[in-house]
Amino acid sequence: MEKYKVITFTILLLLFYQKISASTLTIGSIGEPKRLLPILAVDVPSATISGLVFNGLLKYDGNLNVVGDLAESWEIKNGGKTLVFHLKKNVYWQDGKPFTARDVIFTYKKVIDPKVATPYSGEFMLVKRVIAPNDYTVIVEYKKPYAFSLVSWMMGIMPEHLLSKEDINTSKYNRYPVGTGPFILERWETGRFIELRANPNYHGGKPKIDRIIYRIIPDSSTMFMELKAGKLDYMNLSPFQYSRQFNNRYLLENFVRYRYPSFSYTYLGLNIRLDIFKDKRVRKALCYAIDREMIVKVVLLGFGSVSNGIFPPSSLSYNPNVKPFPYDPKKALSLLREAGWKLRNGMLMKDGKPFEFTIITNQGNNQRIAVAEIIQYQLKRIGIKVNIRVLEWQALLRMIEERNFQAVLLGWSTGFDSDPYDIWHSSKTGSGEFNFIGYKNEEVDRLLELGRTIFDPKRKKEIYGKVQELIYEDQPYVFLYVPDNLVAVHKKVKGIELKKAGIIYNIEKWRIEE
Repeated sequence: MEKYKVITFTILLLLFYQKISASTLTIGSIGEPKRLLPILAVDVPSATISGLVFNGLLKYDGNLNVVGDLAESWEIKNGGKTLVFHLKKNVYWQDGKPFTARDVIFTYKKVIDPKVATPYSGEFMLVKRVIAPNDYTVIVEYKKPYAFSLVSWMMGIMPEHLLSKEDINTSKYNRYPVGTGPFILERWETGRFIELRANPNYHGGKPKIDRIIYRIIPDSSTMFMELKAGKLDYMNLSPFQYSRQFNNRYLLENFVRYRYPSFSYTYLGLNIRLDIFKDKRVRKALCYAIDREMIVKVVLLGFGSVSNGIFPPSSLSYNPNVKPFPYDPKKALSLLREAGWKLRNGMLMKDGKPFEFTIITNQGNNQRIAVAEIIQYQLKRIGIKVNIRVLEWQALLRMIEERNFQAVLLGWSTGFDSDPYDIWHSSKTGSGEFNFIGYKNEEVDRLLELGRTIFDPKRKKEIYGKVQELIYEDQPYVFLYVPDNLVAVHKKVKGIELKKAGIIYNIEKWRIEE
């Protein structure tokens, strides 16, 4: 009997040590991913998880330098019209199959396939062909030089052996992905969490964190309560949480707060296919009627700035000479009168119809809901009735995909040196594509096509500066603000280095010290 007691105790002891030695990082996420295959991962939750499971040929380091990922090295030839990638050897898919150049060519063919509902095809329009002289060399030939060619190959590469007979749009691998990345998707319980485990065969070395749990918590206030209760190790904070609610003793003793510039902006997107928003004077009037400086002060508590267009200040192409329209309700009413709107009993009317529209935004983001309410109040003051509809994340994405909306309050994460073609070119309005508001400007189209062929940094900045200026003048969005990134991370998480890219760029090198 004593023998069995000793065996039982030993087993329990082993299980105990196994549990405490397995380091787990628990992250809070407002939204739930939709599809995880890289060319379909268009929203932030999907792109975040996909980026941990898949690798591109290249990536940014912490200082935003382009470095190799699946590619060991690369050459730029023929005046930028040819790229030669030399792939790393001994890289394996998470099912044990070797990664080769065939996977790269397969991914390229899928991203340009018109049957695949990807918004990223524009980045490969200038490619003439992609060939592989052997399993570890990929040659990309362009019709003309493409200034964002290296950035475009940061897209995650997909496994040919698993997906060649699949419909990419509906494949089960959107939910059960197999990549080459540092983490393997272990479990996904809809509406609750996604569990990732460290890839022991990762070509960059096994991550030091054994597991990552993405808890799906659709409400920011609830998520903050979970942080205070010790049930989260990482979350993005609202300005109010960062500056006013972080006075809890447990939080102050156990968490580090980070603040750094974002590569994103928040906007009110107007469906300009609709008659109510077709007139540029109306769109500009909305901008003049919304006090964005007040929004930055009241909602962001100063943790951000008023947006002046399609690039945030941290972007390589940012044009500081584009000045945001000031808050001027009188100017707004003047523009609306020019466009045929007249005040009747405090309500703007035209052709017997009131000026009324609905803003949709995502559930759980209290900051955006507060902004929507401010917009509602301020537009009411000039005679416009605004309704607000708060939707669960996936329901919101469906309405956008179906173009079944009037105005949407959302944000774009643009990256450091990204090609704005897919968001703003008039050819990118199809199903699943990013120009979902239906924007069209022939001069913007011309400049977007030209800019992607210019390598000279000064000339390229001039072209995109003009694009920013033209789009801001058109106001297809009411460009609201550029928020700072505000993050809380538990002190037990080590290896974090705040650099130009932020902090999450090297998550596979983080470690946990209890």
